[in-house]
Amino acid sequence: MTFTTRFAPSPTGPLHLGHAYSALLAHDMAKAARGTFLLRIEDIDQSRARAEWETQIYDDLHWVGIEWPEPVMRQSERGADYRAALGRLWDMGLLYPCTCSRRDIEAAASAPQEGGAPLVGPDGIVYPGTCRPATEPTGTMPSDLPLRLDMARALDRAGKISFTETGIGPEGESGPIAPSAEQMITGTGDVVLARRSMGTSYHLSVVVDDAAQAVTHVVRGQDLFEATAIHVLLQRLLELPVPQYHHHRLIRDADGKRLAKRDDARAIRLFRAEGASPGDIRQMVGL
Repeated sequence: MTFTTRFAPSPTGPLHLGHAYSALLAHDMAKAARGTFLLRIEDIDQSRARAEWETQIYDDLHWVGIEWPEPVMRQSERGADYRAALGRLWDMGLLYPCTCSRRDIEAAASAPQEGGAPLVGPDGIVYPGTCRPATEPTGTMPSDLPLRLDMARALDRAGKISFTETGIGPEGESGPIAPSAEQMITGTGDVVLARRSMGTSYHLSVVVDDAAQAVTHVVRGQDLFEATAIHVLLQRLLELPVPQYHHHRLIRDADGKRLAKRDDARAIRLFRAEGASPGDIRQMVGL
């Protein structure tokens, strides 16, 4: 098995030091294993994606010494593949349309009978099940409505899921990880797999794309550790290979806050403009 990993940024802002660490770590791991490092552009959110940010991604990564094979996979060109995966899940009776707004979900999850503050999982507030049907939906899969995964039915169909963690989770987890069904039903809930404006979601597209690119090792930040159970569940349902996962520490600012794209002061392009070298960037992120 050839070691294949990827870095998959969204062109919605400048790459910062956290992106540099993740990309360089994945690139270094692939090089050490004599494997392949791939670049993928996650631009399913076309309302926020910008061509100039995509160009900046290529420029910054080349500057720090990262190379990748062409052509680069772009999610905006893969709608048919995502629709096909959704169709399979719909035919299994595992999806249902949802018309709830974010405000509806927050209100329902915060209702007095729910008891306290709403639970928050890897997909945001855990969906309270307002639109979940009592029986499996039938007929043609709607193309103009958000679609949710019926978590309980999906887990019943897939059985026990697990993955191998070669890095560290938020609580230091490593080795074989086997999330419980109860944890996923109550702590994750019925996640969205197709959004109205995109026709897909991060969870679905990343799973379909990793399989299409034969990714064997997923290298990414600890902030995505909890989402991994969702991805492994989808891989099982769609009969796709399950990669190994390597979640790494996050790069934080002086106050311990995780970097975000709005933290433009730590953008790679600004360090470059100030005269930093690629070696300086490696030193800043602990490589």
